[in-house]
Amino acid sequence: MKMPVALLQLLAFGSAIGFVIGEESNGKCDYTLSLNPRPHSVSILEFGAVGDGKTLNTIAFQNAIFYLKSFADKGGAKLYVPPGKWLTGSFNLTSHLTLFLEKGAVILGSQNPSHWDVVEPLPSYGRGIDIPGERYRSLINGYMLHDVVITGDNGTIDGQGSIWWDWFNSHSLNHSRPNLVEFVDSDYVVVSNLTFLNAPAYSIHPVYCSNVLVQNISVSAPPESPCTAGIVPDSSSNLCIEDSIIKMGHDAIALKSGWDEYGIAYNRHTTGVHIRRVNLQSSSGSCIAFGSEMSGGISDVQVEQLHLHNSFSGIEFRTTKGRGGYIKRIIISDVELESISRAFSAIGDRGSHPDDKYDPYALPQLDQITLQNVIGTNITIAGNFTGIKESPFTSICLYNVSLSVSASSSSWVCSNVIGHSEFVYPEPCPELKSSYSTSSLVCYSLGNYYGKSASL
Repeated sequence: MKMPVALLQLLAFGSAIGFVIGEESNGKCDYTLSLNPRPHSVSILEFGAVGDGKTLNTIAFQNAIFYLKSFADKGGAKLYVPPGKWLTGSFNLTSHLTLFLEKGAVILGSQNPSHWDVVEPLPSYGRGIDIPGERYRSLINGYMLHDVVITGDNGTIDGQGSIWWDWFNSHSLNHSRPNLVEFVDSDYVVVSNLTFLNAPAYSIHPVYCSNVLVQNISVSAPPESPCTAGIVPDSSSNLCIEDSIIKMGHDAIALKSGWDEYGIAYNRHTTGVHIRRVNLQSSSGSCIAFGSEMSGGISDVQVEQLHLHNSFSGIEFRTTKGRGGYIKRIIISDVELESISRAFSAIGDRGSHPDDKYDPYALPQLDQITLQNVIGTNITIAGNFTGIKESPFTSICLYNVSLSVSASSSSWVCSNVIGHSEFVYPEPCPELKSSYSTSSLVCYSLGNYYGKSASL
């Protein structure tokens, strides 16, 4: 993948970043980066780190970042990680910092849980995702930070997650699993030009963040890794994800915004997300998923130029009674699917609850979803759109969709859904062929919202 000039400059200088966002960008990947070179740089070697894959370097990373924090008001600094295998437990970043991994540099997550801090659950979730209670802190963390870059010359961050997957499968976790990289309440964040391997749970998790660019990365975990996810934008706004390859055990990209009563109370949505030019593979989940934890709402998402292959599900919208919230104004276009069991799905009874305090009458809304310009080969089921009787899914638009389906008799499953379709093969179910006058405008209006037309 060819890197934009701006990113090449970013890599060359280990730069401070600023985003200039056009008035009508709405989260599109058209940020202008204002780049200023970091005036200070140190190597992790200067703090006693040993890159033999055996020596624990947590203190070296912590001391280096503590030292570089003193340059925050002096233009920031770069922490250089040279070739080697750098074993570490969890550590925190600081504002105005570039963490740069040279080619051949591998940051390894320790497989000893005592090397990972334990922290409170996120307030929009109320408990750990895996089990009630606290959670392990992610390997690399940012909390209330501004202007942070994690990049390199295709260096690697490897969570060595196999031990965590075993504990998950055997129900022997003491706390919910850690993620590989997590930013909380942070803004102006760039993650680029790196390889992420074997996350214990999520690989990259921006939560309560804004102005985040994820670009030119490779993310993977084995097909059998349980409930692992690639990039998980969570209650965050103005994100760009582009030019990346992601292959995960569960979801490749999953958009979320909080869990039941906790997400409703926290009330922070995911919005203004643009995803483009990505190659995605998911073993047991979906290449792109919305929810099921979406109680704060998910809206105004543009997804385009996708290659989804060898996966259980291509594109999936998930929710259930008790979630509240909404998923709306989503446009997905220019999609190539290859060897997918289920191309599309929107399911209204998907997902568990954090506890028994949720409100069963908190009904989610799914509205204004456009899927257009899609070609699929070797598809088992075209789509499953199963809404909620008390809150049907509305304004689902399918336009210019051609799927080569192996079992035409069960190509579509629909209930409690209202939509419109044109130029769709195989022929969709009657619920997706509504003839009311406004339905044919759904695709156009959404396309126009993002500055393009679906040409219906």
